Amino acid sequence: MFVCRRRYSDEKPQLMLDMRMSEDGENGALHLSSLAKGDSVSHERQRLQTPLTARRLAKQNEDVAGLAGGEVTTFQPRPPSLPKLTRFVKSVSLEETLRTRRIHNSQESLSDRAGTGSSTDSLKEDPAALAVFALSGRDDDQDSPDFRGRGSSLSGSDGRPHSQQSSSEERPPKVRLSPLQPRGPLPALERSFVSAPLRTSNRIDRDCLDYKMPGKQKLGERSCSQLEDMGSDDISVNTLKSFYSVLSPIRPQDMRNRSFLEGSVLGSSALLGAEELERYFPNRTLGIYIVTWNMQGERFLPANLNDLLLPTDSEFAQDFYVVGVQEGCQDKREWEICIQETLGPHYVMLYAASHGVLYLNVFTRRDLIWFCSVPEHSTVTTRIISQIKTKGALGIALTFFGTSFLFITSHFTSGDAKVYERVLDYNKIIEALTLPKSLPDTNPYRSELSDVTTRFDQVFWFGDFNFRLNKDRADVEAIMARTVGGDMSTLLEHDQLSKELKDGSIFKGFKEAPICFFPTYKFDIGCDKYDTTSKQRTPSYTDRILFKSRNPKEIKVVKYNSCSSVRTSDHRPVIGVFQVKVRPGRDNVPLCAGQFDRGLYLEGIKRRMAARELRRAKEGMTSPSTVCSIS
Repeated sequence: MFVCRRRYSDEKPQLMLDMRMSEDGENGALHLSSLAKGDSVSHERQRLQTPLTARRLAKQNEDVAGLAGGEVTTFQPRPPSLPKLTRFVKSVSLEETLRTRRIHNSQESLSDRAGTGSSTDSLKEDPAALAVFALSGRDDDQDSPDFRGRGSSLSGSDGRPHSQQSSSEERPPKVRLSPLQPRGPLPALERSFVSAPLRTSNRIDRDCLDYKMPGKQKLGERSCSQLEDMGSDDISVNTLKSFYSVLSPIRPQDMRNRSFLEGSVLGSSALLGAEELERYFPNRTLGIYIVTWNMQGERFLPANLNDLLLPTDSEFAQDFYVVGVQEGCQDKREWEICIQETLGPHYVMLYAASHGVLYLNVFTRRDLIWFCSVPEHSTVTTRIISQIKTKGALGIALTFFGTSFLFITSHFTSGDAKVYERVLDYNKIIEALTLPKSLPDTNPYRSELSDVTTRFDQVFWFGDFNFRLNKDRADVEAIMARTVGGDMSTLLEHDQLSKELKDGSIFKGFKEAPICFFPTYKFDIGCDKYDTTSKQRTPSYTDRILFKSRNPKEIKVVKYNSCSSVRTSDHRPVIGVFQVKVRPGRDNVPLCAGQFDRGLYLEGIKRRMAARELRRAKEGMTSPSTVCSIS
């Protein structure tokens, strides 16, 4: 710092120059005071012990001599040189300055991923680092012994000379690769795997692909669910929810809040409520497959029931399989095993009941047994004199979610002219079937004590009704020969059951799908020819499937046809596929909770595997040989 003071006396104006220079503890303090006279200035310069160089002293002499040359000279102060800024930052040490540089450089490199930033930009924002660099970068301070060491140490972080550092700064910046970007948008993952409900209809498994195709589908669903879960930032339970199973995940919060012992139709905590129903049946539609067949008491069962239960013209299997048999085979257990073997491991027998030679079996998917009530059954005998119960009815009642079902298979009185007896059989059955027993009535205000069919939401009645065609056989065969495109309306004009339905004397409120197949009775066993015996019975539609609903729009007919490939009886089986609307229910229904015949299930699967291995062995034996013959 330079301070000029003027002194006025009588003789000459005097100018006193005071210069003070302060340094840190190593250099001490310098105080320079002199009068503006040539000899005194020269003497004072020799007396002072300063660390200034000869070039700086010569410059100060010139300034002082210029001031002393005139009588009154105005002194123009200069701004302090940059090295003097160190007195404001003398508390900042060299190590802290270098640490500041590293922090700025690291933060700048993290924030600037493209590599466009400079390492000196951070120093421009730091006054302490700027002062230190100015201290070491001045040309007039390079020769100073006090700043020479500091300048060399601060010229670069690696201790290189200033000349080498300047040459390295001229090098081109390091090349940094830009981050890889996808050429197109990534395919979106479907989010319906963890929270998607169970499909109500599965594709029918081919004979050799029933274990392969579902496995592939589950594997694909599992992998996609893992990808979806790995992108989740929720709790750790969600990240592992689908690694071990493809079932819907269960959150710990749901386990704390949900209680299936109490709930209502709209309650989220009801096992049979709307939330669970929409989870498994988004459209609230249930698929039911019904079979009725008069087996004629044959000892030998068909070798294969695939055409009967799994026809090739159906793309999907159904949720329920209900099979009613009249004049069934002697071994009821063997018949049930055959059904289980055909349906495969995806289905279990929910309930089975018998009444003499009347058999009724209900099979359902394994995943749906938790929503089925405890089934109940009741029987009625219409021919009391006969010791063998061949005529009568057998009914099974159950509740699925909030919809009650009643399945009835019956065998009415036979004979071409015994229409009245068959009507009496019907009236006796609807009055004598004592159902439901412990199941709650879903709509007691619309139920009647004299008609069991009014106590349930959906009723399916099927069997051998024995109604005939009131026409001579020759005329019936002539009409059948003229029938084109499955139009059986001309034959049905002579059908006894169709006439009674129109009159309302039987099956009140029931409906039947349009018939597009030939009469199912009576055939010669093993062929497609109608009765060639001496009785020459007229072909008739004795085997029928009827349905009734409290809401007529809740049942939709998908298929109604006969199975002509099963020829072990004089009757052809009749099958019907229906889609039924299901409503949510309450938890006041006693549930089945998976009560099924485990021994029957395992025996059916074992036979299925044994049949497959035998078929593969036969195919291997009959395969064409690859041995060349020499002629």
